[in-house]
This record gives sequence, structure tokens and C-alpha cells, in this order.
Amino acid sequence: MNAATPPPGEAEAAELARLLPETDENEWQLPPGRHLHHKDVLMQQIDHDHDHHMDRSRARQAAPAPVAATPRRRLLRPAVLMPAAAALAAAGILLATLPSDDTDGVRDMGAGEGATANAAVTLDRIATASLKADTPRVKAGQFVYIRSLVQGNEGKLDGEVKLGAPYKQQMWMSQDPAPVTNIGMIRESGKGATMPGQDVPIEASAVDGSDDSGAIPEGPERPTYNWLASLPTDPDALLKKLYAETEPADERETKAQAVFNKIGDLLGQTVMPPENAAAFYKAVAKLPGVTEVPDAVDAAGRHGIGITLDESSYATRSEWIFDKKSFEYLGSRGYMTKNHKPGGKPGKAGNPEVLYGSDAVLERAVVDQKGMEPESAGERG
Repeated sequence: MNAATPPPGEAEAAELARLLPETDENEWQLPPGRHLHHKDVLMQQIDHDHDHHMDRSRARQAAPAPVAATPRRRLLRPAVLMPAAAALAAAGILLATLPSDDTDGVRDMGAGEGATANAAVTLDRIATASLKADTPRVKAGQFVYIRSLVQGNEGKLDGEVKLGAPYKQQMWMSQDPAPVTNIGMIRESGKGATMPGQDVPIEASAVDGSDDSGAIPEGPERPTYNWLASLPTDPDALLKKLYAETEPADERETKAQAVFNKIGDLLGQTVMPPENAAAFYKAVAKLPGVTEVPDAVDAAGRHGIGITLDESSYATRSEWIFDKKSFEYLGSRGYMTKNHKPGGKPGKAGNPEVLYGSDAVLERAVVDQKGMEPESAGERG
């Protein structure tokens, strides 16, 4: 490779950027904190392609020079509700947001306003049901296992949303309370998977462990069972802590939206003590703008009750789904609520919203090793 040739990966990125339409202030974008999972997957694929290219180049040389392991990008919240096009936005290609009606920038929306009456009643029932859940205790050396069904957008950047085929996702998250660089692993399979058949590490530093400067301790960005158990179980105290420690993604996101999204991440991707789960649901009932959706459907086709908060600054709406009888958490959905291209409409006439992604939590368990499936996997066949 001569000095005039760009490194592998950069040429492809430049070509993608050239082909993409120029951004407009009316183009939509998800909150930056929601991009992290697919950004990491995209970056790891670029790293993989770079390493593969270098391996082939060294094979043609008599005395190959050693190449240091490529550092992996930090992944803090492996969210799954993410259209495929937004992975490019996460990589810095598309960064425009919808204009906000909030002229004050970030507004600290006080917790005293509360959710609507219907949502508050439903959240109280969910909290009561969660106290009766048979939740296993998690030891420091174990991994929380989450098996989900995921469906995302495969449409073009400047075109209509086109949902891809649902695919299976398995995730293992380390419960070690000490700072770690090897946080966990994601495994996907199925037609719609981003990297089917591959175990994608969730890491905060170099793969070979040579650099531990990015090690992450247990806490808000790596919520272990032990850390969750340390949180206040009084909903007012918990909400005060969340407001103090949760930062909005940017100047357009309100505190209430940031806290709602943070709690949503925890509900879908962790195992926590029943008392703490109940406190989170009661805290959500105190957030302004939270409403109930009478009928919501997860990626597995299960109908339930939805709890939602409109993220008007990003032209999106997140929705959590709970079983109508047991009030167990089923999954979540994401909608676009405003135009995402000049002159375009998010949905058909009479339906101003369009679904851009959904997931369904099919199983939660605790296992002793990363990559290990719970015993119930044998029952699934």
C-alpha cells in the first residue's frame, strides 16, 4: 500500500458519504445514546475488514511486521431498537435532527407533574406484579442472559421504512463489580441479523486486553444486579437520583426523556431485584408526558399494554409493552412520528406514525459463562 492509497475502510466510507443525499434540517435522527449498539457493530465490521486485508497483505510478504490489535469502540448501552440506516448516522454520516419546538433547550421537567391517570394506574399494577416475580439472585462471576426477537428497518436512507425479517438475538452481560473491558457478548442469527453466526464482543478497550484504560465499573453505564440492588427502593429518592445522574443525549432531549430512555434500557436488558423493579415503575409514573397505549404488539406478535413517552425533539416515540394479565415485560417498539425527509410523511393517510423497529424479550436467565445457554434452551429444541 503506497502513501497515496487511503487505509482500508476509509475509501468505502468516503464512497458511502458521496452517495448519500445531502442532509436537511428536516431529516430525522434517533437520540445519540440509542445508536451505540449498531455503531459498535458497524465499527467492528470495519475493523474486521481491515484486519482481514492486513492478514492477506502480510501473507504475501517474506518478513511480515507485527500489527497491534485494533481497539474496539466502547459500547455502553447495546440498544436494539435501531433502523439499519441509523448505523450510518451513528458513524457520523447523517447528523441532522428535526427542529425542536422547545426554545429553552434542555428543560428540566419536574417530576411532580406525573403520568396520565391511566398510565399511573397501570404502572402501579406493573409494580405490584413485579414484587411477586421469582427473580434469581445474580453472583459477581455470572452473566445475565437475555434472548430476544428483534426486527429493524432495512429501508434506504432517503426512502420509506422497510422492516426486515425478525431475527434472534442472544446477549450475555458480565456481572463483575470490578471495572472490566470485556463487558459481554451478542450473538445473532436469522435472515435479518446484522452479523449472523458471529459472536460479537461488547468491549471497552483492546481485544487482547493490552489496554485497560477504558475499563468500566458497575454503575449506570454497566448496570449489574449488584449495582441495581444498591439503588433506592423509594420511588421519589430513586427518581431524584436518576435526574441527578442521567444526562440528556444533547440539548434537545429533556431530562424526563433521558430518564425514561435510561429506565427502558434497564428494563429490557437486565435482571434486577423485585423491589428495585417496582421502584422503577413507580418512578416512571411520576414522569411528565408518560401515557398508556391500550393495545401494543411486540416483535413476537404478543399483544399487551403499552407505556410510552413521545420524544418530539427526535420525531420518535418509544413504547414498552407489558402482558395484559400478568403485567410481565414483553418488549418494546419504536415509531417515527414526523416527516423524516423533505415533503415526506412517516405513515399513510390517517396514520401519522410508522413503526421502525421492535423487539420481544423471550427469556431472561443467569448463566455461569459467557456463551452458555440456560437449560431451557434444550426444551426449545
